[in-house]
Amino acid sequence: MRLDKFLKVSRIIKRRSVAKEIADQGRILVNDIPAKSSTKVKVGDTLTIKFGNKTETVKINRIVETTKKSEAEDMYEILDETYAENFD
Repeated sequence: MRLDKFLKVSRIIKRRSVAKEIADQGRILVNDIPAKSSTKVKVGDTLTIKFGNKTETVKINRIVETTKKSEAEDMYEILDETYAENFD
């Protein structure tokens, strides 16, 4: 499955267009390698996603084409979540 579609179906990112934009800006790593929105992901892959000052690392546990909101969290597990310091 494409990275941008996985992010949307799993509800890690709410819109596919936003997932595509973030990936194409180089803010997503798949197994520590910079990924584009079209990168294929599979079960067992690790995603590192940078949203503003938050960095989240998740592991893909399951891939399905569609899912209910209540089941979306079963598609991945959060391995790490960090926040950058704001030095304003």
